[in-house]
Amino acid sequence: MNGSKKDIQEILQRLESAKLDPEVDIVVAPPSVYLDFTNCKTPKNVCVAAQNCFKVPSGAFTGEISPAMLKDLGISWVILGHSERRHIFCETDKLIGEKVAHALSEGLQVIACIGEKLEEREAGKTEEVVYCQMKAIANNVKDWSKVVIAYEPVWAIGTGKTATPEQAQEVHCQLREWLRENVSQSVSDTVRIIYGGSVTGSNSKQLAAAQDIDGFLVGGASLKPEFVDIINASSNNKDTC
Repeated sequence: MNGSKKDIQEILQRLESAKLDPEVDIVVAPPSVYLDFTNCKTPKNVCVAAQNCFKVPSGAFTGEISPAMLKDLGISWVILGHSERRHIFCETDKLIGEKVAHALSEGLQVIACIGEKLEEREAGKTEEVVYCQMKAIANNVKDWSKVVIAYEPVWAIGTGKTATPEQAQEVHCQLREWLRENVSQSVSDTVRIIYGGSVTGSNSKQLAAAQDIDGFLVGGASLKPEFVDIINASSNNKDTC
């Protein structure tokens, strides 16, 4: 919940003037009230995502937005299951799975987020938590080419703490193994798993070098000039949002 028209225009101008690796997919996700404004002004190499959407096309759900509405604006991506949606707004694995299914059925591409809280990591429950979250998503996916998984350890979001490249790689590798065993080898090999959690220009190169980290879900740093550095750090992998 950041930004204004002026702020958004500055970010987009920064991206337009920067020398960006053409092999990196760049997606920006403004608050919903600025989606149309942003979509009309993004450079050609930048896509736009909503930060959330609901599980049905329309109805008595005051304050929600639907995939159909996003498509009507020309929006092609949506972020679902972000940790703040899970823990502040109490969205369950079941609801997130339902939202993933509906968004995909409407033709949107989905960035589906998973991740454990600090107490869950300290209790040795990281695998249990992220596998449960992944299962709720996987049960609702038919076309994995439309899905990006974002691993965002909750303890490393907005705290200044960052999972080390080794910690992040370990979970990404475990997620690929889960996909191999529970979905298919092909999906495990091809689905993009990006990392989110206090990613900055200074730590992005080390994180991007990890074998199974395919890009980043960027928070506060996306509002700053270092976002360009993070995008270009992802050039050896694929994807930045």
